[in-house]
Amino acid sequence: MSERPTIAANEVKLIVFACEAGMGSSLMGANQLKKMVKKAKLDIQVIHAPVAQTPENADVIVTHQSLAAQARASFPDTVILQFMLFFGDPTVKGLVETLKRGEDVVSSI
Repeated sequence: MSERPTIAANEVKLIVFACEAGMGSSLMGANQLKKMVKKAKLDIQVIHAPVAQTPENADVIVTHQSLAAQARASFPDTVILQFMLFFGDPTVKGLVETLKRGEDVVSSI
């Protein structure tokens, strides 16, 4: 098995909170992540997009576990973090903490 994609914290400029298609819970989850990034004073853009419309320049893709395989198929070399809960998921909080510490972000899949 190959190594999971990794990116240095200082190279992360765009995080995409990727959803299936809609705007419901995932939009609120994306806004929660935006607030966490802003509060941490990180110079990183966070956007919300359907997995199928994720921009090619995404540095980190945060997506529900049910969409992780689809994201991986489209972005084989991009860091992808999968979560289970749209609110308060430890993966999302952990991403912000990792970036604040300046540590490498390692894909969960």
